[in-house]
Amino acid sequence: MKQFLLVFLGGGLGSGLRFLLGKTFNNTFQNFFLGTFIANIIGCLLIGFIIGLSFKNNLLSSNQTLLLSTGFCGGFTTFSTFALEQHSFLKTGDFVNFAGYTLASLIIGILAVAAGFWFSK
Repeated sequence: MKQFLLVFLGGGLGSGLRFLLGKTFNNTFQNFFLGTFIANIIGCLLIGFIIGLSFKNNLLSSNQTLLLSTGFCGGFTTFSTFALEQHSFLKTGDFVNFAGYTLASLIIGILAVAAGFWFSK
């Protein structure tokens, strides 16, 4: 039950922060969901850093890792919102932004995870 509550707390905090980023940045650029993009990239960086600290340096307990990675990062990042936004690009025939947003999210996300691991050293 303790682990469930840790994930619940972390997920709530992550989801709340993602909501604020979306409200603040999703209308900044026309046809680009900057708030979701920022959340996903920062979440990738954080999860790499958290797991790196947990495994490489043994600085976090299993409960802290669960709170931060599964809870916070899981709530903060979102594939479902990303997919919904991608659907809106396809629905309007905006294939350039669809491709750009997909590639940028995947490539920069993977690089951010690697950077997180590197920062945890």
